[in-house]
This record gives sequence, C-alpha cells and structure tokens, in this order.
Amino acid sequence: MRENISGHRIRMARFMKKPPMSQQELLAKLQSYGIDISQSTLSKIENEDRHITDIELKAFAEILKVNILWLLSESD
Repeated sequence: MRENISGHRIRMARFMKKPPMSQQELLAKLQSYGIDISQSTLSKIENEDRHITDIELKAFAEILKVNILWLLSESD
C-alpha cells in the first residue's frame, strides 16, 4: 500500500539536478531545515513506503527547487 504520492517525484527531482543530488546531500540539506531522517527513511519515502509530513514536503520542494504542487501531482 502506498503511503505517499510524492516519493517518486522527490527521487526524480534529485536526479534532474545538475549534477544529480545524492540522498546523502539531500539528507544534509534537510538537517538545515530541522528535519533529521536516516537514509533508510528517505529510501522509504522515495519508494512511497512512508508518509511525508507537510513540513517535510515543503522542505523537499524548497531544497529541490520544485513547485510543491508538482511533487503532489501523479501525472507526468
């Protein structure tokens, strides 16, 4: 069962960066937003196996420089 609809977009946004952003880089940037999650947890988010809080979603959008609505969209 899917726990979120944004995980695949978060992964996609990481890889669209030039150069692509690693999970470790994303985790370090999340810490500056006061969000301390493990690489395992980030993998679960990207695989849609863990829910995302609104605060986390906002941080992902800002760090990855994408519109939060794009993260919430399921269509390409």
